[in-house]
Amino acid sequence: MAKRHISQAIITQLTGRDAAGLAGMNPNQLTLLLGEARSTVNQHLARLVKTGVVVRDGAGPATVYRIGMPAKPAAPMSSTPATLLVGGTSGLVWSAVAQALRAEISRPLGLRAPITYQRSFVDRYVPNDSSLLPAELAQGLYEQGRLSGQQPAGTYARRVFEQLLIDLSWSSSRLEGNRKSLLDTQDLFRRGRSEGDDADATMLLNHKDAIEFIVDAVPEYGISFAVVRNIQSTLLNGLSADTKALGATRQTIVNISDTVYIPTQVPTLIDEMLGAIIDKARATRNPIEGAFFLWINVAYLQPFQDGNKRTSRLCANLPLLLSNCAPLSFLDVEPLDYAAAMLGVYEKQNVALAIDLFAWTYRRSIEKYRTIIESLGTPHPFRAKYRAHLGAAIQQIVLTHSTFSQAAAAQNIPEPDQSAFEDLLAEELAALAPHNCARYRLPIGKTEQWIANGRRA
Repeated sequence: MAKRHISQAIITQLTGRDAAGLAGMNPNQLTLLLGEARSTVNQHLARLVKTGVVVRDGAGPATVYRIGMPAKPAAPMSSTPATLLVGGTSGLVWSAVAQALRAEISRPLGLRAPITYQRSFVDRYVPNDSSLLPAELAQGLYEQGRLSGQQPAGTYARRVFEQLLIDLSWSSSRLEGNRKSLLDTQDLFRRGRSEGDDADATMLLNHKDAIEFIVDAVPEYGISFAVVRNIQSTLLNGLSADTKALGATRQTIVNISDTVYIPTQVPTLIDEMLGAIIDKARATRNPIEGAFFLWINVAYLQPFQDGNKRTSRLCANLPLLLSNCAPLSFLDVEPLDYAAAMLGVYEKQNVALAIDLFAWTYRRSIEKYRTIIESLGTPHPFRAKYRAHLGAAIQQIVLTHSTFSQAAAAQNIPEPDQSAFEDLLAEELAALAPHNCARYRLPIGKTEQWIANGRRA
């Protein structure tokens, strides 16, 4: 977190506590939520107390801080949702149950009992009988998010593909502390990889590669062990010193900072539980419930040496992609809110915070991608019919330097449609540019080279 934002984050936390009628927070709680060093948090607290923005109560281990304004009367806890600022996600409304969980996981680490992985969280889940999401919420989100009509798996994701690459790559990387802006990400994707890429650029480009992989692979291979492992290996490519660990389930100890949760260290159990998670997600009929189940359980198991949360976010999109539902991009989610949702699962196997967060951000995804679909208009029937053939021909021309005639003939288009297909292929080749080549799975550099060579086809 940029240092200039730490004081504001402290104010946000304390204001949210005050608004919810909760007591102040001690430095350990703030340190956990902000992900900063205790000494840094103390420095900002001291400055805020000096200016009167924050008030310090008590002394020693009993010290707590509250916002420096008259506290509002505590609202009675009820089933009616009430706004609680955890990390400042604008417009996110937390239920009373989520607020209660938030208070539990905000207690000092020393007051929270250590806990390890509880396999019963998955074992007792029976697909289409059990549910992590309220059934009416899962059904409602499915009805809002699905693409109407009978379409091949992956159609929705392909229609919003270029925007999905940007949204999900940037949002997921931001939750990992990535410092690149959205504009930086757009420029990076236009440029492609280079020798000077830093870790942040590599993380974003790896997300792009992983999303391209799942859009291509999942309609063919479904939700499988191999797909999940390839997602992790693609996300960590070039970021892990141990290349043997890429895509391999964990054989080493992993610790998560700022929590009392200790993931299982038994390799055989990790393999068994990851297999069970994948099987149960595949058997779940409602894709929204399946997405939530995968997101929560891959992160909770921590099956890989690194990149588990990133992997879980992309895995959440697998059921959505197969069922032509709007993708889940975690739009506008603040890192502190996300961390709180994960802590609830890690330490309490309680998904109340995660449900509120998931429902809020998925509705935003639905709205955004529905608008994009509407802006594209009704797909042309001929273009839709030969979309795969069109992509294959363009890849053949750009990547293998085939002639136009060779590439068109290789698609074996029925004779009555050949002329119209060739006209469409010529139109697409004329419009092909580095900024739109992702829809045909073309590297930016190769596209630029093909254009520089005179668009020979």
